[in-house]
Amino acid sequence: MNDLDLNIAQSQESLLAINKVLKNTYLLLGMTLAFSAFTALLSFNAPALNPWIFLIGAYGLLFATHALSRSPWGLLTTFGFTGFIGYGIGPLIGYLLSSEAGSEVVLTALGGTAFIFFGLSGWVLASRRDFSFLRGFIAAGCLVLIAAIIISLIWQMPALQLAMSVAFMFFSSAVILYQTSEIIHGGERNYILATITLYVSIYNIFMSLLHLLMAFSGDD
Repeated sequence: MNDLDLNIAQSQESLLAINKVLKNTYLLLGMTLAFSAFTALLSFNAPALNPWIFLIGAYGLLFATHALSRSPWGLLTTFGFTGFIGYGIGPLIGYLLSSEAGSEVVLTALGGTAFIFFGLSGWVLASRRDFSFLRGFIAAGCLVLIAAIIISLIWQMPALQLAMSVAFMFFSSAVILYQTSEIIHGGERNYILATITLYVSIYNIFMSLLHLLMAFSGDD
């Protein structure tokens, strides 16, 4: 086999690997979102979780998923994490859906989240643009937002909550651009990690829109 044939074979193999990761990522993402919706439904009438318990449980399961992402156990922790998130937000969703105004807020937030996610993902898939330059921004933004979350749990400041919601929307949008770009350019070959990253971004956008809409509608 000459060098040209070898390069073509390697390119085809790389393309097949990328398409496999992309397919598995979106398949698993759809399944985890459906599972989250199911666990949220189960907790509609349950008492709300303590914010610290929710935070510790979510980050614990998230770190476990990252640690086990290269083994079959990673799939179990992925569903454990996404199911826990769904159960945690179920009481809030149930409360909002119990009123007409709250139902509109939830549906608007869902629609806005879907529009943002599919719009950003579709842009990257269509343009094939490389968004790897966002890596530094995402790393710094993650640390800032974690600090803001802890501060907001200690001091309840409405203005900070609104600012965080806006910041989370921009941050999560950048993560979607970056992660999708990493998949199609071969930088991400682990579909569990890709799924969990996109899931967290979708969750952050949905909750941010929910909080903003609640604040402006007077339900917050």
